[in-house]
Amino acid sequence: MIQFGPALQSALEENSQRKQLPAGTVLMSSNSYVRSLPVLLSGSMRVMRQDEDGREILLYYIKPGESCIMSFLAGIHEDTSKVRLEVEEDADVLMLPITKASEWVKSYPEWADFIFKLYHQRFEELLTVINEVAFQKLDDRIVELLKKKAAVFNSHEFQITHQQLAEELGTTREVISRLLKQMEKKEMITLSRNKITLNFPV
Repeated sequence: MIQFGPALQSALEENSQRKQLPAGTVLMSSNSYVRSLPVLLSGSMRVMRQDEDGREILLYYIKPGESCIMSFLAGIHEDTSKVRLEVEEDADVLMLPITKASEWVKSYPEWADFIFKLYHQRFEELLTVINEVAFQKLDDRIVELLKKKAAVFNSHEFQITHQQLAEELGTTREVISRLLKQMEKKEMITLSRNKITLNFPV
């Protein structure tokens, strides 16, 4: 569980609603208004961006001890969300009212530091996504995504479908399936039903 100083930790626990959310739960949809800021205690979440045709691409993961800076920015400006926030693996989450999350930037220097560090981290991750889309071949992007998955799940073996990978990379299932089979022939991965095992270091 994330630990702040005693005063902020107490305020966070007193003002938040704790929720147990199963994998697949959509915590925030595109174009919805943000009322609460999720602070992740355990599990993982993913942040996706969707275009007008319904195609999606993964922006970044949220791990324990982190929150969603996109939720924070939309909430404090009373704007609609530009991303979709979904639980990747069963999660334990503190839901903090966005009004408190905004007030605390002024009230608690420790909270302001937490928010600014999140902003910096996500900005760098978004630059990485832009760089990958603009300059990397799709097979290289698959390798990088699988490495991220391994880090999130803390395992070289994890459950995921070809369709899920396609959605996160903004391409089609057929293309992903073809490239994964090529990777399996090179013994980089082992494929089984809705499961991928990595045979390379991460």
